[in-house]
Amino acid sequence: MSLAAETREAARERPFVLDALRAGVLNHSAAAAWLADEAGLDGDPDAIATALRRFREELPDYATVDRAASVSMRSGVGVVDGDGGDVDGSAADPLLRAGGAAVVPEGRETAILATGAVDAAALASVLRRLAAAEVAVEAAGVAGEALVVVVGRRDGATAVRVVEDALAAVPSDGAVDAGG
Repeated sequence: MSLAAETREAARERPFVLDALRAGVLNHSAAAAWLADEAGLDGDPDAIATALRRFREELPDYATVDRAASVSMRSGVGVVDGDGGDVDGSAADPLLRAGGAAVVPEGRETAILATGAVDAAALASVLRRLAAAEVAVEAAGVAGEALVVVVGRRDGATAVRVVEDALAAVPSDGAVDAGG
């Protein structure tokens, strides 16, 4: 594999490098030195920087799309193992189910629910923003037109604002965006 191909592969394995390339804010020389070390690229850093510059020319510009979604908060939810379908005899449907775990309407956490034009890209944007805001996520998922994120009770109000902001600017790959 050529150094250019290895550089592209290393950048694709690190999505933040792709985002910075697409946005035109990457210091190519610094990124080349870092990739040489981090990804073990065996080549001159100047050649890696040149490969990054050429790769940038092939990528679509960084862009975001606004996702039309209604965001609400539900207090008193919990994440449980098992079927979660009959907590305290209420037989309430869980907000989210993944494998053997479920988000049920009884607990000490807070669920942020977004309904509308949501998908995996929207969830990824939400999770990145929550991590940047140092909001711990207990559970998260998306299916159909619903996105659910479970956070600690005290982080609920902050999480609502973060989710709303994230959905207003979901990164787009430049292709037709299925979510909105």
